[in-house]
Amino acid sequence: MILLVLVVGSVGLLFYYDSKLHRTDALVSYAGRPADTPGTNWLIVGTDSRADLSDEQRAQLSTGDSDGSRTDTIMMVHKPPSGRAMIISIPRDLYVPIPGQGSHKINAAFNFGGPQLLAQTVEQLTEVRIDHYAEIGFGGFDRVVDAVGGVTICIDQPLNDPKAGLRLTKGCHDLNGRQALGLVRTRAFPNADLERVVNQRKFLNALMAKATSPSVLANPFRIIPFTNGAVDAVTVDQSDHIWNLVGLAFALRGDPVTTTTPTGGSEYTDDGDSLSVGANTEEFFSHIRSGTKVPDDLISSSGGVIGR
Repeated sequence: MILLVLVVGSVGLLFYYDSKLHRTDALVSYAGRPADTPGTNWLIVGTDSRADLSDEQRAQLSTGDSDGSRTDTIMMVHKPPSGRAMIISIPRDLYVPIPGQGSHKINAAFNFGGPQLLAQTVEQLTEVRIDHYAEIGFGGFDRVVDAVGGVTICIDQPLNDPKAGLRLTKGCHDLNGRQALGLVRTRAFPNADLERVVNQRKFLNALMAKATSPSVLANPFRIIPFTNGAVDAVTVDQSDHIWNLVGLAFALRGDPVTTTTPTGGSEYTDDGDSLSVGANTEEFFSHIRSGTKVPDDLISSSGGVIGR
């Protein structure tokens, strides 16, 4: 009887949290949309939206005062039919055709047409069908990190970036939400965004590992605030559910392959300094859409300041 009550209660909580998720029409049908591709593919978007932050919170988190919402982070998570999951950073300076808008840096797609246009742009670039969508803004990221009790991160150089509110010495740190937000935002590197996306991937992996660890899952004082924080912070597609997010977290908790989308190198465009789509970009995504292993020479996981 007690077991039945626990099972019913757990299922009830699952559906309760599912009903509380923020949803948007991100993944819609359109002419020429790629057919289903092997495996499961997530589009994960970090935005610089400050809409839900008070002036005091903006100052505390060092987010600045810009209005509107732009994509600060674009990642694809690919779970192949077999083998390790992949976290793939798509550089925001990648110069691509945006449907109905001409060619621009890919992060402009979100500004032009929100999640729908960004998802369509990524699908048209990669010819990979996106199955799930998740978006998180500045206002939720720090709360999610704090809810799991922070994340231990080791860095191989000191970081001092007043714009991101970040001041860390070389070595290992137990980062709270404000510090973690600064770490994934900072561009204080010679290669700026290309270094930052490496840090973002490594931090996502570390956060998912912490969120699915026994110290969180078995502790109601951790798992309940984390779930509440995640539900408040994350926006998903209309067809997504809380169990999809749980599956994503467990897929990323181990040792995923992490890489940046290969490009044809730097080029100057109407949008300024950009990254071009190259033959290596097409070859890389041909393996993703066929569900085959990406060759090692197309994987770029080095860089960043976070150790493995």
